[in-house]
Amino acid sequence: MSVPGDKALKVGVQLPEVEREVRWPELASMATLAEDVGFDSLWVGDHLLYRNEGEAAKGPWEAWSQMAALAAITSRVEIGPLVAATSFHSPAMLAKKAATVDEISGGRLILGLGAGWNETEYSAFGFAYDNRVSRFEEAFTIIRTLLREGAIDFDGDYYQARDCELLPRGPRPGGPPIMVGSEGPRMLRITMPHVDAWNAWHAWYGNSVAGLPGVLEKVDAACAKVGRDPGEVVHTTTVLVQLAGGTGRASGDTDKRDTVPLRGSSEEIAAGLRAYAALGIRHLQLVLDPITAESIEALAPVLALLAADSP
Repeated sequence: MSVPGDKALKVGVQLPEVEREVRWPELASMATLAEDVGFDSLWVGDHLLYRNEGEAAKGPWEAWSQMAALAAITSRVEIGPLVAATSFHSPAMLAKKAATVDEISGGRLILGLGAGWNETEYSAFGFAYDNRVSRFEEAFTIIRTLLREGAIDFDGDYYQARDCELLPRGPRPGGPPIMVGSEGPRMLRITMPHVDAWNAWHAWYGNSVAGLPGVLEKVDAACAKVGRDPGEVVHTTTVLVQLAGGTGRASGDTDKRDTVPLRGSSEEIAAGLRAYAALGIRHLQLVLDPITAESIEALAPVLALLAADSP
């Protein structure tokens, strides 16, 4: 998932999740608009149900169905889950889904993976919530091995994939690039030997460039502990951006911390995003407030300014 030499910084956008109920025609229109105005990637959350205190229950559309549809109606942008919970499918089936979406997209999937965190949806949909990191470790082994090697024979404490083969193979011999979204020490230890990219959620560092180095240090230290050059792992992060009409983006995530959105003129927003590139971030996923077609279109001048930075 390396950034091509003529692209200093990739910029993607997260499509609506539970900010409001958004039907497929609007989602499809937003996706094709984002591709037309110059975004590099489209991202969807992988959640099933939120029940936050004092709020009505909310639920997004199923992520893998969305990504398959997005792959079919776009031609250039990369597509990925931000991030896929390995708990919601058998690992071998998740690898099968990833290979299929990669095929539909012509090799544009970025496979973001995580252990999940929202106990409400686990209970409601019948998934085990205990030992999530241990479960993730087994699932991660099965998923990456099937995508990269095409076969595995695995008998674990939580998952089995006996004499399993991934056929047909997707369009890329080594499978899609794998990205992990976590800052937990154990998750980093498990994933850093193997992943192509790492992702931070903006609330982890207060949506401030000044707060990001401390998180990046954890990732680089984890790489060092497993004998890997940190430069081999593409660093990515979400950035909360507020545009006209934004009043605070509602989401299922209750972790708000001290999140102040990036806002201002096109030049000011572009300068704010450049600051992430200066820290070594190679791919950004913008979380927009409000997340509308108008917001996507309003960022076209920002993308043009960033594109002018590339040699």
